[in-house]
Amino acid sequence: MSTYFLNIISWLEQHQLPCLFKQAFHFDCPGCGLQRSFIALLKGDIIESLKLYPALFLIVIFFLYLTAERKFRFRFSTKIIKTGIACIFITILASYIYKFIF
Repeated sequence: MSTYFLNIISWLEQHQLPCLFKQAFHFDCPGCGLQRSFIALLKGDIIESLKLYPALFLIVIFFLYLTAERKFRFRFSTKIIKTGIACIFITILASYIYKFIF
């Protein structure tokens, strides 16, 4: 890895935003773990990234699809986008419930 990329990762680790929901209510919100998962993914630690926030991979794939769709105008893109949003929402909800149970 280049030094510049490592500096970006280090900067991101030092400047993570606090969770205001967690500070107010004293338990995790559905988005808790997203920043740490993204940093783990940038470091190449895929397993840790999946453990921290499983929906991140779907979110990344979804945004890659949206980028490609803007350029190539795929057929049935509205249905694919709606399905993608539903899958992301279900994954976030399922992992949030899983956190509380285990």
